Amino acid sequence: MKIVIAPDSFKESLPASEVAKAIKRGLKKALPESKCFLLPVGDGGEGTVDAIKNSLGLVEKTALVTGPFGDEVQMTYVQKGELALFEVADLVGLAKIPIEKRNPLKIQTKGIGQLILYLLEQGMKEIYIGVGGTSSNDGGIGIASGLGYQFYDKNGDELLAIGQSLFEITDISKEKVISIPSDVRIKILADVTNPLCGINGATYTFGKQKGLEPAKFQDVDIAIENFYRKVAPEMLKLDGAGAGGGIAAGLCAFAGAEIVSGIQTCLDLINFDEQVADADLVIVGEGRLDSQSLSGKAPIGVAKSTPNGVPVIAICGSLSEDLPPLPYENLVAAFSILEKSEPLEDSLKNAAIYLEDTAANIGQILALKKN
Repeated sequence: MKIVIAPDSFKESLPASEVAKAIKRGLKKALPESKCFLLPVGDGGEGTVDAIKNSLGLVEKTALVTGPFGDEVQMTYVQKGELALFEVADLVGLAKIPIEKRNPLKIQTKGIGQLILYLLEQGMKEIYIGVGGTSSNDGGIGIASGLGYQFYDKNGDELLAIGQSLFEITDISKEKVISIPSDVRIKILADVTNPLCGINGATYTFGKQKGLEPAKFQDVDIAIENFYRKVAPEMLKLDGAGAGGGIAAGLCAFAGAEIVSGIQTCLDLINFDEQVADADLVIVGEGRLDSQSLSGKAPIGVAKSTPNGVPVIAICGSLSEDLPPLPYENLVAAFSILEKSEPLEDSLKNAAIYLEDTAANIGQILALKKN
């Protein structure tokens, strides 16, 4: 039996590669003769670059940029020839910000714009950027700042390019902006299609998990909308512009980037179609499978790309009550690895053990059918 194991990362717990290894260990306990092919994937969030890196033989490098709190930090990217990939989450990922410091209106994303300019200096012509899993909600103005844009309040004082400053911006200077060459392609790997503003936009959908108080949602949403009505109104109608707390909008408006499907691009780059052509089973997974997973995230993206007739099983941290009845897009069954009620911290710490146990149980069921 050929089993393709293609999970996404479990946010704040395990990278996709470790999820895949744990599932394989469990399956091998019940199905020792099975052939397991590990194809960890990403849809634009944490782990996407790691999933692609090995398949393409990319080299990991670093560059010095402004960190989430204004200090200088080394940010990782991977590169081969004139192609480079990086994840915004490597700089401002939620998992990198201590709980007591989580305030999406204070996090700086200037370093992303700085990294883009650095990559241009290195001769990169094709840049892929994963924008999922961020801790920021600045509407993309941090990106603009990194590219040279400057923001001022009504008194003419320059503002720090953070979400909080959206309430005070009255003037923008392009004097120090470095333009992106026309022969450079910047592609945003997005795992969501949320618009920038509105009830389904960046603030209302993702603000709470980043530490933003619900009482502030409306004011922040209006501030972002007012900013873009002045500088790039087309962003308010662009699907996916809300990804990364508006970072996607900033990349499109100020760096000429294009939004593409994170999971589909990942699958194309790792030659998923070829790998899965003769598979008997595909196993996917992510930290939580919910209705949002059905609109472009990794598990359903993999399921859609799996040939008809090849069953897909999901092994996830938890399952939401809003999931539709299965099967759905080749996904025939979904399992939660949580065996007991316990603090979230313990569940995250023990995820590898629970994954292995759940996979072993699934393997036992498959062994019964085989016999």
